[in-house]
Amino acid sequence: MGERVWLNRKEVAVPEHHKMFPNILSIVAAVGMAFCIYGVVRLHVWPTIFGVALAYLGKSWFLDRMVWLYEDMKEAHPEYRKWLY
Repeated sequence: MGERVWLNRKEVAVPEHHKMFPNILSIVAAVGMAFCIYGVVRLHVWPTIFGVALAYLGKSWFLDRMVWLYEDMKEAHPEYRKWLY
């Protein structure tokens, strides 16, 4: 549900401490995927493992931030309150 709040951030503003970090974590996950793809194409184990680990870390942390965002925003808008029930 935090992802839906994040996508709706132009209509309903999110707190300042949530504005930049999800973009950074998406970039971290994308860089990890680039390493992973390079490792798979070149048949190198270590770039593949590093890329998977980096992508997994970036995406997991992103999901954690989305939970935090939803917890901060669930009372901020009537639409978000309806999602609880």
